[in-house]
Amino acid sequence: MSDSAMQSISMHINGVMSAVQADPGKPLVDLLREDMGLLGTHVGCRNGDCGACTVLIDGAAYKSCILPAGRAANRHVETLDGLSKPSELHPVQRIFWEKNAFQCGFCLSGHILCLVALFRKDPHAGRKEIEDALAGNLCRCTGYQQIMAAALSAAEAVQRTNSEGRG
Repeated sequence: MSDSAMQSISMHINGVMSAVQADPGKPLVDLLREDMGLLGTHVGCRNGDCGACTVLIDGAAYKSCILPAGRAANRHVETLDGLSKPSELHPVQRIFWEKNAFQCGFCLSGHILCLVALFRKDPHAGRKEIEDALAGNLCRCTGYQQIMAAALSAAEAVQRTNSEGRG
């Protein structure tokens, strides 16, 4: 890539305004991993089928392997790296851990971020909405039963938290 293709791309990444010199056509997943060092966003299929590269942009789930980095300029990007504090897992992460809803963990960031986006938008999401939100995420290890069990438990936890006034 020539230097003339390089541009300053600014975005809020995990709550911090960041700027990086990059080709705006570079896949966002590569910018996040290579230029920003955010390795929680995984590279899987590179064609938008597996969901391992899922990030949240302005609260919505996007597959970052097929999204040019320039499309994220001046937007709020959230990755798995920024979802929780070092000392405390996000509730969806915690439930996936407790329910052993992963084996190798490669697909985990996509599943978790899709659920986080869903529950922020619809804290009362049911099984059908969860299935729809997770439909674009592939897992070769678990057979999906543990993932769905964890997702349903996470939905219950979100609803319980909201009913207790902590949401």
